[in-house]
Amino acid sequence: MKIGIIIYSNDSETVWNAFRYGNFAIKEGDEVKVFLTGKGVEAESLNTEKFAVTQQMNDFVKAGGNISACGTCLKVRNAGATDICPIAGLKDMHAMVKESDRVLTF
Repeated sequence: MKIGIIIYSNDSETVWNAFRYGNFAIKEGDEVKVFLTGKGVEAESLNTEKFAVTQQMNDFVKAGGNISACGTCLKVRNAGATDICPIAGLKDMHAMVKESDRVLTF
């Protein structure tokens, strides 16, 4: 199954759980893509003592998952692309939604 995950939250626990789910789905044989939008583009800065968000993100990419970050949302935050989160746009999010069998939002 192809799963698309849209993350709009900058809550550490929520983002951590979204990537935990993505990692689980990949282990189950699914193809998973994540699109970070709005506050979600802050994902790499959300580590806490309880929630190692970037570790989940790195595991996700190493397992074959794909992460994209909204370029406009990054620009609003004076941020840019990173090694695991390349810049993308609405066209990319739309393509992910169209090709996915299921789409989840966090």
